[in-house]
Amino acid sequence: MNTKQIDCILELAQTQNFNRAAENLFISQPTLTYQIKGAEEEIGFAIFSRSARGASLTPAGAQFVTTLQTIRQTLKAAIEQGQNFSAKYKDSIRMVLPIRSAIYFLPKAIRTFAEVHPEILIRPSFDWYHGKDGFLRQEQDILFAMTWEMRQIPDVATHPLFNSGIYLISTKDDRLAHKSPLLPEDLTGRTLMVGGGSPPALRSLQQELIDTYHLPYFNSQDHETTLTNVAAGRGICLAPGFLNDHNEEFAWTPLQTKTTIPCALYTHKNDHRPEVMEFVHLLQQIYRQHRDFTV
Repeated sequence: MNTKQIDCILELAQTQNFNRAAENLFISQPTLTYQIKGAEEEIGFAIFSRSARGASLTPAGAQFVTTLQTIRQTLKAAIEQGQNFSAKYKDSIRMVLPIRSAIYFLPKAIRTFAEVHPEILIRPSFDWYHGKDGFLRQEQDILFAMTWEMRQIPDVATHPLFNSGIYLISTKDDRLAHKSPLLPEDLTGRTLMVGGGSPPALRSLQQELIDTYHLPYFNSQDHETTLTNVAAGRGICLAPGFLNDHNEEFAWTPLQTKTTIPCALYTHKNDHRPEVMEFVHLLQQIYRQHRDFTV
């Protein structure tokens, strides 16, 4: 099935009238009929029921059109990206990193890199929770990851970034937001939000604080839910500094603890493009200049 047939099916499903659909597509009605018939013969079932009043989707056709809409949107986006790429760029670097820190740090890196390499497109992806799988399938060139996630992964090169400190996230008017230094015992009596995809080192720290200071706690399914609960006054939470999006909605107060979360960038050992390493070094430089992180 070709894109012309897909467009004909989607337009007729929308208008339910052959003449109107043909007019909208700037083709003749016999051409539309031919395209629809050819598609139905190819897939082996009727998409439309014909009548004197026009065309309506069969039950199978309705299900089929729902899937076609998604396919057409994806294909349209792919074509547009290809057109943009071919018009301006000679190469691209694909990367995955957490959207929160990316919003704050990545634009500067892209601007700086583009001054030297305007012909190379930086293509960020923010589906960090599934990014590792895409990276291992070589769908991405650079991966931001906590080092514990990448142990014993072959054929990747490690580029250390920082050891992310642990921060208390609270509302700005919380008394703990203005305490320095913030000590673990200062959390006594407060409800601690836990879970939410916390890395092992952070989970261990959470459990230690709960056991030592008898903290009440509340399980949260993800970081977004945790932040919502913090904003609603249901508790406070601990998080690595690299999750800070710096939008000033919350207070991020460093907790005095030896626990850190080592993080690094990863590339494929068979990727020898110097531009990839140049962008990695640029990100290393930008991250290390910020107070949230220590080398």
